[in-house]
Amino acid sequence: MTKHPIVHVEFSARDRGEAANFYGDVFGWEMQDMPELNYTTFNPGKEPGGGFNPVGEQVKAGDVFVYIGTDDIDATLGEIEAAGGKTAIPKSEIPGVGWFAFFTDPTGNMVALYTGRQE
Repeated sequence: MTKHPIVHVEFSARDRGEAANFYGDVFGWEMQDMPELNYTTFNPGKEPGGGFNPVGEQVKAGDVFVYIGTDDIDATLGEIEAAGGKTAIPKSEIPGVGWFAFFTDPTGNMVALYTGRQE
């Protein structure tokens, strides 16, 4: 069986800079702003890292998303659906980074999958 670790955690943020300053000041996390993606990542010094997702139509204030690593998003979505989950957002590209998808589990939790770009 393939391992599926938690690889990324996302906090919603009305202001990425304010969120980055807060978490950097309080916890000492390293930040990397990615203005071209409207995104800021954080590195807490140990896995998993994460980022600040802008609040908008699809992301509400207070949303926290957990990303589970997989080698094959499409196959994993198939397994999720066979087990009673539903695809919420199909496999989508993060330019230059990798791919993600969102699903809901049978109890209504929204969770994400992630596959990094293979070099």
